[in-house]
Amino acid sequence: MPELLRMPEVAAGTGSARLAQWLVEEGSQVPAGQPLALVETDKASVDLDASGPVRVVRRLAEAGQDLEVGAPLALLAAWDEPLENPEAALVAFGLATVGPSAAAPGEANPAAATPRTGQPPAPSEPGPVSAGRRFASPLARRLAARAGIPLEAIEGTGPGGRVVRADVERAIATRTAPVPAAPVPPAPATVPAPASSAEEAVQRIPHSRLRLAIASRLSAAKAEVPHFYLRRTLRAEALEAFRADLRSAGVEVSLTVLLVKAVALAHRRVPALHVRWTPDALEVPDRVDVGVAVAVEGGLVAPVLRDVDRRSLGQLGRDLADLAERARAGQLRQAELEGGTITVSNLGMFGTEEFAAVLNPPQAAILAVGAVLDAPVVDPDGALRAGRVLHCTLSVDHRVVDGADAARWMAALGAVLERPLALAG
Repeated sequence: MPELLRMPEVAAGTGSARLAQWLVEEGSQVPAGQPLALVETDKASVDLDASGPVRVVRRLAEAGQDLEVGAPLALLAAWDEPLENPEAALVAFGLATVGPSAAAPGEANPAAATPRTGQPPAPSEPGPVSAGRRFASPLARRLAARAGIPLEAIEGTGPGGRVVRADVERAIATRTAPVPAAPVPPAPATVPAPASSAEEAVQRIPHSRLRLAIASRLSAAKAEVPHFYLRRTLRAEALEAFRADLRSAGVEVSLTVLLVKAVALAHRRVPALHVRWTPDALEVPDRVDVGVAVAVEGGLVAPVLRDVDRRSLGQLGRDLADLAERARAGQLRQAELEGGTITVSNLGMFGTEEFAAVLNPPQAAILAVGAVLDAPVVDPDGALRAGRVLHCTLSVDHRVVDGADAARWMAALGAVLERPLALAG
């Protein structure tokens, strides 16, 4: 029997996603497990694989569309299944309307099916307007409203003339300033006044899906999660010497990798932070996974490294490099962004001395790390000398972690970083 390929719920709570690219053509025979299309969420790209050997009878959505979960993407059939009337199959799925064909007078008037891909039929007049309504994707409507462009002024290129995101972006790029309805008479000659700041030209850049997702999540995190913060200045001479020894042994690892491993060891020593908040209960994972903040074009993502405390620094370095490269290319899987109880955000490479980060719910904490700096330090014997220090700030969810436990965790982190031989395990 024919079947429909539908937009999946890529991540829990995701209401829509973008059909980024078709990877097969209509009529293609696709073996089981081979990807049919590429779907983008706010942070990741996901392949839609064939569940069995199928033939792509008809594609029902265009690349670039933002579609709700469950929206039909394609009509599929088995390789050996004859499907001589795809329109009848679409009618059976409720995706086409049936109307009279243009039969000659006196001839039989069989029903003809008109595909409609989940959208109202396109009207005869140009543009998808029916009873005063302009059909557009939800994202296209939001972008057009922010840019102040009426939907009626945008030419739709989606199915049935539906306005999609690309149409709005094209309209924004080609928009020109409005022409006054009537000429304005010249004002009397006066001394020119300085231009008001309100008259300056302003460029409007529509929000990307990633930026909207970041804004939504961080706003919710600050509004709903009671943060508290702990700051600690750590001695960094031993850590830098340890990293130099690794380099001499042919193991090149970044400071971020050392920090991630130290965080995992601190979690094992103080498991009170190794938790996640849910509305019903605390979750305590059986392995230590750590997120790492990675800057990408237009935003930030935090892929998760798995089993950090049990793996070597070399393995962690290779995995982190791979995740960061694919994050910047927009090729992360949704599963690679899920899990973990803590994230490490390192801005030291930009010269930032100290900062506090916003939690990434449902994780219980995030560690913000600044640059390693020259600073006066006091040795145990009271001698003052020049040294190297590292400023760390831990943001904590007070719903699941108490201050004393967070302080013990910071002490454990400091013990690992100031005596870093434990990182070699």
